[in-house]
Amino acid sequence: MGKDTHAVSTGRSAKNSGRSEVPQAPIRVVVTLLEETSLFELSVPCAVFAEGYELTLCSTTPGGIQRAPGGLHLTAERGVDAMREADLVVVPACVMDSAYEPPEELLDELRGAHARGARVASLCSGAFVLAAAGLLDGREAATHWMYADELRRRHPRVRVNERALYVDDGSILTSAGTAAAIDLCLHIVRHDYGSAAAAEVGRRMVVAPHREGDQSQYAPARAPRVRTSEQGLAPVLDWALDRLQQPLSVGELASRAGMSTRTFERYFAREVGTTPLRWLNQQRLARARELLETTDLPVDTVAQRSGLGSGDGLRQHFHRALGTTPAAYRRAFRMPRGSATSTRPT
Repeated sequence: MGKDTHAVSTGRSAKNSGRSEVPQAPIRVVVTLLEETSLFELSVPCAVFAEGYELTLCSTTPGGIQRAPGGLHLTAERGVDAMREADLVVVPACVMDSAYEPPEELLDELRGAHARGARVASLCSGAFVLAAAGLLDGREAATHWMYADELRRRHPRVRVNERALYVDDGSILTSAGTAAAIDLCLHIVRHDYGSAAAAEVGRRMVVAPHREGDQSQYAPARAPRVRTSEQGLAPVLDWALDRLQQPLSVGELASRAGMSTRTFERYFAREVGTTPLRWLNQQRLARARELLETTDLPVDTVAQRSGLGSGDGLRQHFHRALGTTPAAYRRAFRMPRGSATSTRPT
């Protein structure tokens, strides 16, 4: 399978997606129980790997109590030395606290498991644990889009892919947040036992065995307003936002700001962090997403009202930016009737 960074990034070959050689012995999976761990991400590997795998929970305090949200307490049957027998180690989401540092014992065992040939997978913010162990240095890795910048800041040697639902880099696998943990675990089943087995697990869990698009479509639709002074770009940006459906040139924006085009482009990049045309496209895409979520307008009309031209142009923008189509996006995110005003074309 070639690289596809819209939904999944993987270095594995296509033949592995429908593997027919079923392992003779159960694959030994060890799931780490972290302090303040996410119950959802912890439950995902326990559910997906319940059959066909030999599943073990481990922690740095075997038999000890780990806290979980909601006042729950969890215990693990084994210590982290259980990783020495693992074929696959799964690290669920960890607490997102700037002061949190994974126990060195845990990091040592993760390094050792990987060195012995075990696959190591992280779910959501569990990527921070793998990064702390040095396992993601120089590698492409996924995490929740909300944590992507923080992962880059803490671990600059990691090539963070905030768009991918999951990344399969051979012996290291990482996923985005929450439901993407299911995507990655089903991908592992598909590699180990074949597509039919992954589809069967998906049916049991009532989830699609493979989702369309990437996690960009789940980030907020409305691009954030730029915080700038009234004497700066704010009036120009507000003026442009009110006219997204019209053709707008950089020269027009520069004229509104009372600057030359070259000066405006430099000032805009410094204030906003991107180019004027890229900002316009981001805002137009956000407007299109909003219309698809809240109206029944035809795709061509959505394209016109958001300033993206025709339906074909809108589809190209969606594919490039979100890895999906306007129709698929609407099916996934359209608000139920009655929860928002439905606008009909006039």
